[in-house]
Amino acid sequence: MKKKVLITDDVHPLLIKGLIDRNWIVDFEPEISLQETFDKISNYEGLVINSKIVVDRAFLKRAQSLLWIGRLGSGMEIIDIPAALERGIHLINTPEANCNAVAEHALGMLFSLFRNLNRADYEVRRLLWEREKNRGEELAGKVIGVLGYGHTGARFVELLEGLSVKVLVYDKYKQLSKQLNRYTHVVDADEIRKSANVISLHLPLTTETKNLLDRDFIAGCKNPFYLINTSRGQVVNTIDLIHALHIGKVKGACLDVFENEKPASFTETERAMYEELYRLPQVILSPHIAGWTYQSKQKIGEILLEKLDRVLPRL
Repeated sequence: MKKKVLITDDVHPLLIKGLIDRNWIVDFEPEISLQETFDKISNYEGLVINSKIVVDRAFLKRAQSLLWIGRLGSGMEIIDIPAALERGIHLINTPEANCNAVAEHALGMLFSLFRNLNRADYEVRRLLWEREKNRGEELAGKVIGVLGYGHTGARFVELLEGLSVKVLVYDKYKQLSKQLNRYTHVVDADEIRKSANVISLHLPLTTETKNLLDRDFIAGCKNPFYLINTSRGQVVNTIDLIHALHIGKVKGACLDVFENEKPASFTETERAMYEELYRLPQVILSPHIAGWTYQSKQKIGEILLEKLDRVLPRL
């Protein structure tokens, strides 16, 4: 008897075809809500999710037939991993599929911020020719601090090669080589805070990293710095970041992720906070699209299928 898989977000057609070729019945419902998924998950052996589906213990209790979960992308904080493993559910994610897209986006945002491209574009379209006002900053000669050296952090460091920058890398959980010319491995994040002109976050969301970049972290930085966050919004305390932007301790920020990424659910306090953030000219914003390219969409499908093939013989 064929097994069924529910796909709860948009995916490349090759993933759907690949699952069908592997004898799965595929229900492709990219607009399905969390509640609707919860209501029908008992009918499925496989599940493909993105960030809108939170797989907690209650969800897993209902998913009595579930054998595997495929996460489109990297962030596994939306899954109660211990509860899933207790049930013997195989977990698959695809961080290597969109790491180049995220790294390119991070670097692109930084260049746009340094060279005032968003503002200059806006002004030229309105027949304003403000050259001196838009005099830019060069990346060459800067010290770039990279927190987190997983797939995305490593790819970001590779993209920095040839740009005449010094790169400091810190990752608490990796034994990094000190011999590679493209970066300097530091053993403590404080070394980055002492030297960096730019700090780029490439971290998962965990109890350790939540609100990592807060008022205390910023106060401990020797130099005013630029911030890039393409990892998870809750790694940064937004209120503390806004304060630092106002006083110049953070000179500018490139933000693709936010503590709350659903504007329709903003509380009055959150709305006021984000409106203040959005007004700041030294901030560049995007709606969590760093990993969102046509190429990464295809790679995610390909890699998920490759990893599923390793699991299928055991199901």
